[in-house]
Amino acid sequence: MAETNWKHVKDENFSTAILPWGATEAHNYHLPYATDNILAQEVAIRAAGKAWDKKAKAVVLPTIPFGVNTGQMDVKLCMNLNPSTQYAILRDVAQVLDKHNINKLVILNAHGGNNFKQMIRELSLEFPEIFACSVNWWQSTSAKPYFEEPGDHAGELETAAVMHLRPELVLPLDQAGEGRAKTFKMNALKEGWASAQREWTQVTPDTGVGNPKAATVEKGRVFFEKTTDMIADFFLELHRADLKDMYE
Repeated sequence: MAETNWKHVKDENFSTAILPWGATEAHNYHLPYATDNILAQEVAIRAAGKAWDKKAKAVVLPTIPFGVNTGQMDVKLCMNLNPSTQYAILRDVAQVLDKHNINKLVILNAHGGNNFKQMIRELSLEFPEIFACSVNWWQSTSAKPYFEEPGDHAGELETAAVMHLRPELVLPLDQAGEGRAKTFKMNALKEGWASAQREWTQVTPDTGVGNPKAATVEKGRVFFEKTTDMIADFFLELHRADLKDMYE
């Protein structure tokens, strides 16, 4: 939508709105602060384009560039958006969609600190006519067949994807940190059946979690195309879905 115009929008009957949501934060030494925004936007546009070719009318909204970074407030210029603020933005977006009878919304998320599950629950009470859902793009298919060590943040997966999409923004990998990260000492937190926020500068000295050194442009291209194929199929299914008949 950011690059189209009223001439084309005014008579189009969109079924679904895609809202890319990223973050502005440090990504090791070699990736740009806008990594998550680049990934959210490009995945949304590519997947929506593939779905559009199959007659699924999905419109990609402009990317929300700030995410939840409460654990990174001591990293210079990591921009934080509190979850309550995120919900206020999401609510206002839904209000516009509701007004214009677009009743399917997909939040295309590219930042691990964003979690929209509870917001979607609340949104369903305020806008019961809108079916809202979220997709974490990197989880749409297993990363294991594509990467030696996908990583959690600025690792091989994200590095390869940005190398494919915006190679001019990636520093040479010999300038990247190794992404070594500490884990919680307590077993419950380490195993994941208890959860808590990580204090980022205590976890990793270079802000990365996962070694990016094995990343290549080709790995990024193959994974990007596979994930956008998967997400495009979901957009197509959602376009065709009858919201009054969603269960079997």
